[in-house]
Amino acid sequence: MDTPDRDPISAAPDGRPLEEQPKWRRDFPIDWRQDEYVSRRDLIKFISLTSAGFVVGQFALVFRRFWGPPEDSAPGIQAIAALDELDIGETKLFEYPKGSTPKMLARLGERQFVAYDQQCTHLLCPVIPEVVDGKFHCPCHNGFFDAATGNVLAGPPPRPLPKVKLATKDGIIYATGIERRTS
Repeated sequence: MDTPDRDPISAAPDGRPLEEQPKWRRDFPIDWRQDEYVSRRDLIKFISLTSAGFVVGQFALVFRRFWGPPEDSAPGIQAIAALDELDIGETKLFEYPKGSTPKMLARLGERQFVAYDQQCTHLLCPVIPEVVDGKFHCPCHNGFFDAATGNVLAGPPPRPLPKVKLATKDGIIYATGIERRTS
């Protein structure tokens, strides 16, 4: 196979001197002598090995999902507030489980309480409760969530806020689990 001599290409294609070349060519000159060539065979080897790595990674994830140790188990039951601690429209921040990201408990009505993760599902900015207006607001990118359901009302958040399951017993509100929702 005939291989062209690449040295003449190191000069500008039109043969004019560097000072007469357009600015983009002066700023980004292409010098074939300094360029590193990758053979087609090396490129195919690289792509094949990279693809094989991805396939092995996917099988490892499937194996772990079905035969690996269980993912984080339920965090347990934790008392978070007394029933009369919040007035209607008020919120309280708490950690569930301890050491996790903040969660917020909101009182929407006389006997209606909801709790959600305080991080927006878009870029994890803290969500600001606006319970009187029936929504939670993410000020970073102007996302809005419904206070009653945690569903996205507007903005870029891709999914609802993770919901904390609540139970009430003897005048105490307990967190009993977390429901991660995708839609």
